[in-house]
Amino acid sequence: MTVRGRRVERSVAWILKNIDVVIAAGVALTIGFLDIFGDVVTSDVASGATLVVLGALALGSIVERVRQPATIEEAMAGTRRALEDLTMVRSLAGNEVAEALRVARRRTHLWYFKGGTGTYLRAVTLPQCVAAAREQRSQLTMKIDIINPADERACQAYARFRQMFATRTSTGHAGHWTTDRVRKESYATVLAACWYQDRLTTMDITVHLSSTVPTLRFDLSESCLIITQDDTSRVNLLVEREQPLYDYYVTELHQSRAQAVPVPVGVGVPLGEEPTVDETRALFEALDLALPRTFTDSDIGEIIVKALHAEDPYRR
Repeated sequence: MTVRGRRVERSVAWILKNIDVVIAAGVALTIGFLDIFGDVVTSDVASGATLVVLGALALGSIVERVRQPATIEEAMAGTRRALEDLTMVRSLAGNEVAEALRVARRRTHLWYFKGGTGTYLRAVTLPQCVAAAREQRSQLTMKIDIINPADERACQAYARFRQMFATRTSTGHAGHWTTDRVRKESYATVLAACWYQDRLTTMDITVHLSSTVPTLRFDLSESCLIITQDDTSRVNLLVEREQPLYDYYVTELHQSRAQAVPVPVGVGVPLGEEPTVDETRALFEALDLALPRTFTDSDIGEIIVKALHAEDPYRR
């Protein structure tokens, strides 16, 4: 390579490496000198002088960087790292969430969920992960963190939260959220966890009941973390496993479960293919999570349907 060619390469590498400072210096110096020596020489001189100083500091930073030689490859590597940092979190539109969750379920051996009552978990995630584990004869770990149905105040607060967004977004699947519905949905998730545990001996499933009202839902698999919310006008987020934020949330979800009430899922109460009302009552008594006395057989029948035949909220 000729001397001129090496100079061009060094120049390009220098610009790539120092582009932020070059822009800052150029803008600061140009505006600063115009402000000082322009037609209006009043108190603006002070702000102009400040800009000149900032520009000089930027130039000083450039001089320091020049002392450290760099190649185009090094500069481009730094640019790539910066772009990777910017893509640590990817936004998902409403119609992209279901596909992202489908991809996340692919060949995963663990699933952590934290949210309100776990409707999508019952409808899609739990049955499909269990089916895949059974087909592959593999281990499956599921950790579920939902609202405690025995905590009436938490259920009331969550019902108000869901109803607010159900009214704003006018989504057809949202329905009318009441305290009674929240309790039934949470009971249904507990029942579903116990029912699937009985049918897959290679599954390690835990359920924790929280008195904290969540505003977000977290679905974490071996490949990524997906954060969704009930307000469909807002974006949802996806974090790949390779990113530090993924590990941060693994710790966060662990701490959340540590502060919740654990449910002894494997209590050994037999449940039929279609659990009866009596079987369901016996299960919740064994779990020390007795159903409210006001719940009729019809109410318990509704819980059974929600547990094993929930509708996919993302299906249109």
